[in-house]
Amino acid sequence: MVFNSFAFLVFFPLVTLLYFFLPHKYRWWLLLVASCMFYAWFKVEYLLILVFTIIVDYFAALWIEKSEGTKRKWALIISIIANVGVLAVFKYANFILGSANALLFRLGQDTFDLWDILLPIGLSFHTFQAMSYTIEVYRGKVPAERNLFRYALYVMFYPQLVAGPIERPQNVIHQYYEEHKFDYNRVISGLRLMLWGMFKKVVIADRLAIFVEKVYDHPFEYSGLPVIVSTVFFGFQIFCDFSGYTDIGLGAARVMGFDLMKNFDRPYFSKSISEFWRRWHISLSSWFRDYVYIPLGGNRVSTGRKYFNLFIVFMLSGLWHGASWNFVIWGSLHGVYLIVGQLTGDLQKKIIGLIHQPLLEKAIHAFLVFFFVSIGWVFFRAQYFSESMHLLKGIFSSSSHSVAQVWEMIGTKDALILLFSVGFMESVHWYQRGKSVSQWFEMQPRWVRWSSYYLVFISIILFAVYSDTQFIYFQF
Repeated sequence: MVFNSFAFLVFFPLVTLLYFFLPHKYRWWLLLVASCMFYAWFKVEYLLILVFTIIVDYFAALWIEKSEGTKRKWALIISIIANVGVLAVFKYANFILGSANALLFRLGQDTFDLWDILLPIGLSFHTFQAMSYTIEVYRGKVPAERNLFRYALYVMFYPQLVAGPIERPQNVIHQYYEEHKFDYNRVISGLRLMLWGMFKKVVIADRLAIFVEKVYDHPFEYSGLPVIVSTVFFGFQIFCDFSGYTDIGLGAARVMGFDLMKNFDRPYFSKSISEFWRRWHISLSSWFRDYVYIPLGGNRVSTGRKYFNLFIVFMLSGLWHGASWNFVIWGSLHGVYLIVGQLTGDLQKKIIGLIHQPLLEKAIHAFLVFFFVSIGWVFFRAQYFSESMHLLKGIFSSSSHSVAQVWEMIGTKDALILLFSVGFMESVHWYQRGKSVSQWFEMQPRWVRWSSYYLVFISIILFAVYSDTQFIYFQF
């Protein structure tokens, strides 16, 4: 079930009303059943894969907690193998076979048949969340959950099941035991966040997608300005799409009294690539930091080894996003960005610091970050490596279309809607640099608050792209 669908428009208020009407001891059962329905709405078969990993990780955690020495380690290894094995089979099997086939074809050998296999939506998200549970139990930071079904709810909680944030057990499991009473201010705060997320998804992201698809679905027909505009559009599309999903999910959870971790923090205002990754997909960045980068040695090793660790982490991050060499290149590119950024950080500050205008210096840093991130988005969005290279070349080539032709391709109506909606969003982000918009709303008179809500709501009604378009990160 997608958030921007009629089904969810019925599902969310019904589940929320039942949640508050039911006695506390039955509420978590409702959430578990609702989460199963939410996921099964895509395909019932998806539940079977989840059930397998849930059972394995549940018993592995109990085994870890009651064992000592190598037995604990083996229990963790079995859990990790089961989870990574599920990813390997359902997500990466055809990628591995396809890569092998490309090599075999060049050698003139027989190739393998690709598997006709189902890729469950959000597989990488709930797999990583499940792995964080057994790792945290192994580290002694959280006790093993004794109730199998409550642990299942930790993995399957519908607001963040298919596209994160990737939670940690110590942050959410205890919340399933707490009684959440109806709180008007909290409900309004959650609904406001959901409204904002829906605005970003259906007004901005889905409208940007129209032009992006025109260019990226036919990459060899364009060069110059259309490629530049579509790449910039995709940068905002993926942000509004993914952060919009997160806002809707966090808002839905907040309405019922649950606090999930923040996943985005105005990433395009970053002044370096490392800052970008502290602001973009925060739950994934922190997951790789805590469970891959630090165990590899983190910053406690030699400089060369530290840079090697960074590169490996971001290459794996790229592979996490998708079973394609384009994603591996995208992740590796960000690893290179980070390494070069650390090596040249002082030099960059000295050169840009010659301007002696703090605001302009920040703007230049933010522009450079957006430029290099956008180069990476080309690999992320293009389907094949050959298309990526053609599009990159096209960015720096003479334009196949004039400004007037590109404007016509976008359409005057869509262009004006995007101009005002993206401008409005970035104005909100600019205000957030030192203040909380939520706190600002709470300080305003009732008429100001509700006028703002109605304005956003009417904007969604009038300017939304009406389709059950799935969120980009569902494929991961």
